[in-house]
Amino acid sequence: MEYAHPITVGDNVWLGGNVVVLPGVTIGSNSVIGAGSIVTKDIPSNVVAVGNPCKVVKNLEENK
Repeated sequence: MEYAHPITVGDNVWLGGNVVVLPGVTIGSNSVIGAGSIVTKDIPSNVVAVGNPCKVVKNLEENK
Protein backbone atom coordinates (compact mmCIF):
# COMPACT_ATOMS: atom_id res chain seq x y z
CA MET A 1 0.00 0.00 0.00
CA GLU A 2 1.23 3.48 -0.83
CA TYR A 3 0.01 6.97 -0.03
CA ALA A 4 1.16 10.47 -0.87
CA HIS A 5 0.59 13.77 0.89
CA PRO A 6 2.07 17.09 -0.21
CA ILE A 7 4.99 18.62 1.65
CA THR A 8 5.23 22.39 2.15
CA VAL A 9 8.59 24.16 2.13
CA GLY A 10 8.65 27.87 3.04
CA ASP A 11 10.73 30.61 1.45
CA ASN A 12 14.50 30.74 1.91
CA VAL A 13 14.84 27.18 3.29
CA TRP A 14 18.15 25.30 3.02
CA LEU A 15 18.08 21.49 2.95
CA GLY A 16 21.40 19.73 3.43
CA GLY A 17 22.43 16.74 1.35
CA ASN A 18 20.55 13.44 1.69
CA VAL A 19 17.62 14.93 3.66
CA VAL A 20 14.40 12.88 3.71
CA VAL A 21 11.10 14.74 4.19
CA LEU A 22 8.14 12.49 4.97
CA PRO A 23 4.68 13.06 3.44
CA GLY A 24 2.51 15.79 4.95
CA VAL A 25 5.36 17.70 6.64
CA THR A 26 5.66 21.50 6.61
CA ILE A 27 9.02 23.28 6.91
CA GLY A 28 8.76 26.95 7.88
CA SER A 29 10.48 29.84 6.11
CA ASN A 30 14.13 30.77 6.76
CA SER A 31 14.95 27.37 8.28
CA VAL A 32 17.99 25.14 7.84
CA ILE A 33 17.74 21.35 7.82
CA GLY A 34 21.07 19.61 8.44
CA ALA A 35 22.51 17.01 6.08
CA GLY A 36 21.25 13.46 6.54
CA SER A 37 18.21 14.51 8.59
CA ILE A 38 14.89 12.69 8.43
CA VAL A 39 12.07 15.18 8.87
CA THR A 40 9.10 13.36 10.43
CA LYS A 41 7.19 16.31 11.94
CA ASP A 42 6.57 19.96 11.10
CA ILE A 43 9.53 22.32 11.55
CA PRO A 44 8.82 25.97 12.54
CA SER A 45 10.23 29.05 10.82
CA ASN A 46 13.65 30.56 11.63
CA VAL A 47 15.32 27.50 13.16
CA VAL A 48 18.17 25.07 12.58
CA ALA A 49 17.04 21.44 12.84
CA VAL A 50 19.05 18.23 12.52
CA GLY A 51 18.95 14.54 13.27
CA ASN A 52 16.93 11.37 12.97
CA PRO A 53 14.21 12.23 13.74
CA CYS A 54 14.86 15.87 12.90
CA LYS A 55 14.69 18.18 15.94
CA VAL A 56 15.20 21.91 16.44
CA VAL A 57 18.64 22.68 17.87
CA LYS A 58 18.81 26.46 17.45
CA ASN A 59 16.36 29.35 17.10
CA LEU A 60 17.71 31.85 14.54
CA GLU A 61 15.54 34.74 15.84
CA GLU A 62 17.47 34.83 19.15
CA ASN A 63 20.51 36.26 17.36
CA LYS A 64 18.73 39.36 16.04
